[in-house]
Amino acid sequence: MAQQHPDDNELLYLFKNEDTKEKAFTGIIKKYQQKLYWHIRRMVVVHADADDVLQNMFIKVWKGLDNFREHSQLYTWLYRIATNECLTHLEQQKRRSTVSLSDEENGLSNQVRADKDFDGQKAEWKLQLAMQTLPEKQRIVFNLRYYDEMPYEEMSRVLETSEGALKASYHHAVKKIEKYILNN
Repeated sequence: MAQQHPDDNELLYLFKNEDTKEKAFTGIIKKYQQKLYWHIRRMVVVHADADDVLQNMFIKVWKGLDNFREHSQLYTWLYRIATNECLTHLEQQKRRSTVSLSDEENGLSNQVRADKDFDGQKAEWKLQLAMQTLPEKQRIVFNLRYYDEMPYEEMSRVLETSEGALKASYHHAVKKIEKYILNN
């Protein structure tokens, strides 16, 4: 039987009270940790990096939740922070690295191939490899739409981009992935 989580409004209400603040934050983590981990993992590829990004993200959430104005849903706000943390992490990786962008992209592909469960003949692995060839923005949009099934309207709030631009990015990503899978 699936575990029932408190609703976001209840968690936010409990977070505002010093006596229940930590319990509420633990509830937020339990409710969203797995979804956010996989969102992050698909972006940064490596498990250890995903854990680090997730931890940094929850630290920012802890520090910023008192200022959350509830103009958007809690989950939209969390995804925005997670996405921004991923982008920061990827940018830091690029700066630390002296390799070219194509080498960086090959590095992500090699990390996928290095996974102990990797089987290049399986469709999910081909999809992962294809995703690593996408530009960062298209990879984010593809992840949110394909894996998280996030509506464009919600994605627009998370990424602070127009729905039209997101639809175009997703369309281009799908075409590139199809081409990669058919040719590899």
